[in-house]
Amino acid sequence: MQQHSINGEPIKFIGHVINKVILTGLISTISLLRLFTRKETPPMKTILTALTLSLLSASAAHASTPYMSTDWAAQACQGWNASAPLSSELGTKWIKNDKNRGYKIIHMYRTDCGAASKVEMKIASKDGKAMCTYGGPVATSSLDYSVDYLMHASTKDWKSDMNPATAMMFGALKFDGPKMEAMSVMGPFKAFMTLASKVPGEAACPAK
Repeated sequence: MQQHSINGEPIKFIGHVINKVILTGLISTISLLRLFTRKETPPMKTILTALTLSLLSASAAHASTPYMSTDWAAQACQGWNASAPLSSELGTKWIKNDKNRGYKIIHMYRTDCGAASKVEMKIASKDGKAMCTYGGPVATSSLDYSVDYLMHASTKDWKSDMNPATAMMFGALKFDGPKMEAMSVMGPFKAFMTLASKVPGEAACPAK
């Protein structure tokens, strides 16, 4: 089978594109695949148009997810694993404070949407890193506040890329958990606040 190429270079990014597009529906995926299964390489303009439409469709799908909903938590989980300050810097001392369970739990919610809307992220030690292994609806009903975290703030404050130390000091971020531990990893804690502010989501409150 002929391998399509652009300017002599194999189209190595097709797998990444398909993985992105499949989140938004089969129709967009099939349309894109058809471009790369023709006998002749389609024009660059056609390829770029297809990629742009597919990525816009993916962005629209993410935007339709309520901010800090269960689907949002799954996206935040992926973002955690892609963040070196979170996955790598927390992979030593921080993740080991787990009461020998092998994981730590983070619960969070938007204050204006109520505690019933909270979501969960589960962080476990894997290959020397602190990796998010679950993001979604609450699966751990009881937290141990010597190792686990519960945080809530207004939607406006969550999206403001808060400085966690200042936010806790002035009450913008409500926090239950090992405060001294949190203060000792303020760099990664700030990275988490940034991540929370950047994962997209619409203004509607999540389903309870």
